[in-house]
Amino acid sequence: MDEDSKEKRKNMEQAALEQKNEDPARAAPAEKQNDDIYELFKAMLVAALIALVIRSFLFEPFNIPSGSLLPTLQIGDYLFVEKYAYGYSKYSFPFGIIDFKGRIWGSEPKRGDIVVFRQPKEVGIDYIKRVIGLPGDTVQMKDGRLYINGKMVQRRFVDDEYKTDDGSSQIYKRYIETLPNGVQHYIYEISDHSYYDNTPLYKVPQGDYFMMGDNRDRSLDSRAMNHVGFVPAENLIGKAEFVFFSTRGIGDKCDRTGSFALVRSFACKLVAWPEAVRYGRIFKNVNKI
Repeated sequence: MDEDSKEKRKNMEQAALEQKNEDPARAAPAEKQNDDIYELFKAMLVAALIALVIRSFLFEPFNIPSGSLLPTLQIGDYLFVEKYAYGYSKYSFPFGIIDFKGRIWGSEPKRGDIVVFRQPKEVGIDYIKRVIGLPGDTVQMKDGRLYINGKMVQRRFVDDEYKTDDGSSQIYKRYIETLPNGVQHYIYEISDHSYYDNTPLYKVPQGDYFMMGDNRDRSLDSRAMNHVGFVPAENLIGKAEFVFFSTRGIGDKCDRTGSFALVRSFACKLVAWPEAVRYGRIFKNVNKI
C-alpha cells in the first residue's frame, strides 16, 4: 500500500472515531440545557411546597361571595384567614391530603370571632359567619332580638341604609350589637319579623358552635338546622384576620358589541377596574371594620 493510501485510510479512521466520540465542546450546550430545566423544575417544586405550607399552616386567602355578613364584610372582599388560630383539623389541609379525626394544637374561638368553617351538611363548601354561641350556651331569636343564655343581647340603632337587592331597593336598619363578652359589631335588620326572627331555643352541644351572619335577615346560618345547624370544632378552618383587597366588580359594564368590540371592552376595563376598587378597605382588620 502506497503512502497516499495509508494517509487516506488514517484520515478516515480518525473521522470515524471523532464521529463516534462526540466533541465535548458540542455536547456542552445540550448538557447545560438539561441542567437549566432541572433547576427550573426544582425551583418550581420548592415554591409550590412553600406555598402549600403557608396555605396549610399559616394563612389562606378567601373571598366573600355573598352578603350574609353585611355590613361588616362586603361582596368582593378578599381576606386572609389565620389557619393556626384554632389549631388544625383535616379541613385545614387542601385536597384532603391529611385525614384524621378531631383537632391538634386546638384552641377555642371567642364569641364574636368571624370564622371560616366547612359546612356541616355539605362538607365541600366553606362558609364564613360570626361565632354567637359557645358549647353549653342557649341561643334563641324572639321578635328579631337575640337571646344568649336567657338574656337579651343589647343593640343600639345607628341609621337606615338603602341597598339594592336583586334590582330593587331595600331599607336596612343598622345597629351596633354588644355581645355578652363586650365584643361590639354592626348588624343589619330589614325587620324584626322575618323568617329566622323567631326560633326555638337552641342548646349548643359540647364541642359545637352556633354561627350567625351579621345580615340577620339574609343569612343562612345555624338557625337553619336542616341546612347548617351546629358547627363541630373539627369543621373550623380559621379566623378571618384582615382584608387584603376589595372590589365592587364591574359586572357587564364593559361588554361591547359591533366593530372593535374586544378593543373597546378592554379600554373600558382599564378605566373601570381601578374605579371599582374599594381602596379604603384594603389592609383593614376584620374586627375593626
